[in-house]
Amino acid sequence: MERVSVVIPSFNVEQSILEVIERVPIDVFEIIVVDDGSNDRTKEIAEKTNAKVAKHDINYGKGRAIRTGASLAQGEIVVFLDGDLQHKPEDIPKLVEPIQKSRADITIGSRFLGDVECMPKLRRLSNFISTSLIKIFFGVKISDTQSGYRAIKKEYLEKMDLDSERYNIETEVLAYVAKFRMRAEEVPIETIYGDETSHFTFLDILRFIYLLFYLKFYKMRKK
Repeated sequence: MERVSVVIPSFNVEQSILEVIERVPIDVFEIIVVDDGSNDRTKEIAEKTNAKVAKHDINYGKGRAIRTGASLAQGEIVVFLDGDLQHKPEDIPKLVEPIQKSRADITIGSRFLGDVECMPKLRRLSNFISTSLIKIFFGVKISDTQSGYRAIKKEYLEKMDLDSERYNIETEVLAYVAKFRMRAEEVPIETIYGDETSHFTFLDILRFIYLLFYLKFYKMRKK
């Protein structure tokens, strides 16, 4: 059975990081916490657990934290799990099963395969737009393209020349899914939303379209 590495990109999550680590299934090969320049006790708390901990001196963004964690992972399957308890660590077995059974090369936890009534309407709209555009540009048919709860075969991660610093990394990975013709499968997950407010504007749409053009007509054409 392939070894599973769980990478947890984290920023100022001292209130939740211990619970996240403790709720990760005990049969995973390793847990890697990447503290992305937190100014709270995230790193100190994580270091008191069985997790490996990497620390950025400044806050670069989620994309950089994911890239750091992926470079340190030793497992054949790498799971990316946020450190704020928005996703349930107990769903990790569901994510890795399709890969372990050779049905998929990447799995994505989809918030749209279950009850979406608790999802803010603005989030639903932004995901609908991004999902539709990604399907047009890359032909990747995923219901929840912005979900960061994913499991990927390490052999494919090592072939991806990822350079995103922030949340663009989720879209960049999907561009590589299309380029490498990876088998993708979605699994239903439950997402817990806090009191944060979503900000989504027309300018965000234009930036996203620019990103898609950059990925399709420049980045994916590089050797």
